[in-house]
Amino acid sequence: MSQKTLTVILIAGSIIVLDQVSKEMVVRTLPLHESVSVVPAFFHLTHLRNTGAAFSLLAHAPTWFRQPFFLIATGVAVLALLLFLRQADSARRLVVVAIAAILGGALGNLIDRLRYGEVVDFLLVHWHGYYWPAFNVADSCITLGVVGLLWSSLREQRASSERARSAS
Repeated sequence: MSQKTLTVILIAGSIIVLDQVSKEMVVRTLPLHESVSVVPAFFHLTHLRNTGAAFSLLAHAPTWFRQPFFLIATGVAVLALLLFLRQADSARRLVVVAIAAILGGALGNLIDRLRYGEVVDFLLVHWHGYYWPAFNVADSCITLGVVGLLWSSLREQRASSERARSAS
């Protein structure tokens, strides 16, 4: 097994475990729609369910459409990430870690869809009446992974531009 594969398995696996354990704790200890203030007027643990995707996209679509759509979309995304990972240079550690984070998050939310038919969300950030949509560990890892890929791409683009300038 290559170092790259081992890295992805460890990171994605850890994310899946942390995501599922945190969600299970919320499901077992906090009734649906109940909230516990962690940082008053800023951060609450709130047991919510999201039948849609990010920002509740397609949450009100019929179940017969929504369920297969999200299962297929997740499957396609996972396959695309695995192909991207296969082509990624092992030396580009940030890319490998970012892909692993996105994979772990996607699989964590997929497990929820298979178990509950929806995703368990519980992290709720708000400020002066403005609320960010509730999210979970998997969502956080997907976001951080995307940021990592963007950062890596920008660094690569800048390095490529500098090489082109110095060659001319």
